[in-house]
Amino acid sequence: MPEWIRKMLGESGGVPSDAPVRNFKEDQQREAAYDSRVRGIRAVELDRIVGSVGRYQDFDSRFRLKHHRPSERLRRIKKAMRGGQVLPPVKLYQIKDAFYVLDGNHRIAAAMEMEHDEIRADVVEFIPSGNSLQDIIYRERADFADRTQLPREIRLTEMGQYAILLEQISQHQAFLEAHENQPWEFTAAADDWFRTVYRPLQTIIRRERLIEAFPERTLDDLCVYVADQQWQADRQRHYGDGVNRMIPEDMEAFRKQMAERKECEYPEMQRGITAFILMKVQAKREFKIVEKLFALDEVVEVHSVHGEVDLLVKIKLTRDLLSSDAEILSQFVHDHVRQLNGVSSTQTLIPGFSRVKG
Repeated sequence: MPEWIRKMLGESGGVPSDAPVRNFKEDQQREAAYDSRVRGIRAVELDRIVGSVGRYQDFDSRFRLKHHRPSERLRRIKKAMRGGQVLPPVKLYQIKDAFYVLDGNHRIAAAMEMEHDEIRADVVEFIPSGNSLQDIIYRERADFADRTQLPREIRLTEMGQYAILLEQISQHQAFLEAHENQPWEFTAAADDWFRTVYRPLQTIIRRERLIEAFPERTLDDLCVYVADQQWQADRQRHYGDGVNRMIPEDMEAFRKQMAERKECEYPEMQRGITAFILMKVQAKREFKIVEKLFALDEVVEVHSVHGEVDLLVKIKLTRDLLSSDAEILSQFVHDHVRQLNGVSSTQTLIPGFSRVKG
């Protein structure tokens, strides 16, 4: 852990409650992060917002006004949030995994006080320009994300490995174009590769506990290593026939094999998911939102309720071979719920134990 983080955390290992938020300009200088890239509107987890660009002296580490000074502006924002008013996205700067507030400190303070999980933000990322191994890999990861626009991050820990994935995606793009006799955008081919090749490969490696044979590797590292060794004809393989039985020596053959897997072969990967979505919405748009929600096949119940939330929605989804419960739920909520005009916030609950009367 870097010394500056150690000092900030102190002996207890946690951030002191009265510590100020981090100063973006100091961290930018420390990381030599001056090359910026616009990432656009996205949902950002509140616990990753750790600093401010201009008002780092006004808030503590939990984005409470220092000395608990009253703020009429903060009260107005909390009232608006409770009333379901849709506020504009905050503006954030990003360096690595940390976010800093350019505009919207009070909105973030209100969201944290109201125990929200995330907030809509317009993000500009600043890329570190240092020569450390970590900085070089981070830039490779950023370039990979720019080119592929994947919905999930792939985190590798060795230099040069993202180039292997880009080559796989290019090969998959060529296969799709030849198979369907039409052009494919690279980003669309990347998304298809991620869902039908990479995620199944991750699933196989995790389920068969192959990671135990490569203790120095992370799951993403091992996925790249196995795929590179298995799907490059000129590679000298150093493991047994067991891998060959699970993972064919051709990437598209593997893709086809996984698509043909039956539910009985992977029962834990293909099952129903029941979840509940708690929603805060604008009062004047509530009925239209209810109509649009109820039109979705995945929605089985919609209830208008009184209290801290406005709507209670019960959904039933199916987790396929390629995705986890969290990914399926997150994608559904992002694509079909958060995009509805008038939705202020959502919270998704997955029941751990249920008893239902017939």
